[in-house]
Formats: sequence, C-alpha cells, structure tokens
Amino acid sequence: MDNRPIGVFDSGVGGLTTVRRMHEIMPNENIIFFGDTGRVPYGTRSAETITRYTRQDVSFLRTFDIKAIVVACNTVSAVALETVAAEIDVPMIGVVWPACRKALAVTKTGRIGVIGTPATVRSGVYERFLHRARPALEVFTQACPLFVPLVENGRVQRGDIVIETVVAEYLAALRAQDIDTLILGCTHYPLLREVISAYMGSHVHLIDSGAEAADHARQMLIPAEGRGKTKYFVSDDPESFRSLAGLFLNGEIADEVGHVEIAKY
Repeated sequence: MDNRPIGVFDSGVGGLTTVRRMHEIMPNENIIFFGDTGRVPYGTRSAETITRYTRQDVSFLRTFDIKAIVVACNTVSAVALETVAAEIDVPMIGVVWPACRKALAVTKTGRIGVIGTPATVRSGVYERFLHRARPALEVFTQACPLFVPLVENGRVQRGDIVIETVVAEYLAALRAQDIDTLILGCTHYPLLREVISAYMGSHVHLIDSGAEAADHARQMLIPAEGRGKTKYFVSDDPESFRSLAGLFLNGEIADEVGHVEIAKY
C-alpha cells in the first residue's frame, strides 16, 4: 500500500471532474488538488507560458510527498507534459492517451471528433496519438475557446440560450462530418455533456478525458488503504472556487480551501 497523496492540477476548476471520478473509483486515495484559478484559461496562451505555469503548478504539488501527478488539463497534457515530466522523478499522468484509448475502443466508423482549447487543438496531439494507433482513422478537430469561461461562470444548462448558441456555432462542422465519437478534450467540457449530446445526437459517444485519466491512474498506481481525504488549493479567491466547485463535484466542499501565491514556485 502507498498512502502518499496523488497531486491533481488544472488551469481552473475543470479538473474537479477528474477528482470526482477519482472519488468514485479510488475512495481510499488522498488527493491534493490545485486549481490555477487566477490564471485561467491556459488554452489561449503561448506554449512557453503554459510550460512555465506547469512547472510552477508541479513545484507546488511537490511540496507534498506525492506519489504521482494527474494532469487534469488537456492544454498542459498537449503542450507541456512531455517537457516537464522529463524534469522530475514523480510520475505524471496526462489525459490525452487515456481519452484516445477509449475513443479507439468505442468508434465503429473510424470518424472521431475532438474539441478542446485553441492550444490543445493547435498542438495536434490527439491526431498524432490516434493516427499512430490506427492510421486509417479520420479525425476532425474544433477549438472551442468560449467553453471554459462559460463553464467557469456556470452557463452549463440545457435551455440556456447562450451556451446552446455557442455549442451550435462550434459543433456544426463536426456534426456535418457524421462522426460517431467525440472526445471532450478539456476537463471543463463534461459539464456541457447534456447540451453537447442534445446537439450532436445520442448516437455519438462522448469521451470524458478527465475520467479516463482517473481510470488510468487507478490501473497504474499502488493503491492506498483507509479512507482518503482531499485538500483543495487555488490561486484566486477560495470562496468563489467553493461556490463553483459544487457543480463539478455534485456536492459542496466542506473543508477550508487554501490560497496559493503560485508565482512564487
């Protein structure tokens, strides 16, 4: 058994969808979550800035005796994971390959869509992973830069004309490509699952990249014993985070949320 905590981080609160899945399938694990809410979103920033932010996030998590880091951020997984993972001696688990593995398992037509931040889509990482595994696949991508700020502001419900309009604007081209699988290439996007599914149709499999990363972590890590605890830290207002976190966790955070001056790391 290994009771050391697992570090989890994201550019904002989207990584809580990964934490929620970890709570479901790994209830014995201790988790340290850091959300860089003061600098969200990462997806519109340069690769150099994303890598610098990632190093700082990882440095903070390593102040705890962590056994692994789950990068609950597609942008970081796409742009900075390989570089930063080579610099430390703690395993880093990204979201890209677990999501690709699931998409490969469920697609019947070989027509897969990927939505993500501009940085994730620009990186081409999903196409590379998917085509490396199965060259004949047809992969269609779409950047959705407004999804993260809309989710962070709670605009996630069916019937909300703002989010439904934006979803239709972004996903019209993918729907026209007759895909049968859509990778939600950002950990914020599962909160839009109902709106996206209603627009794309129930025949399209939606792949939750953060949940797949949690499943992968369970498979590769030595488990803990006892009842796990989760500690939460953010780089902006803890109370704002607490009020929004309930959307992602299906329940409020009872414990104190810590504030981190992340630029010091």
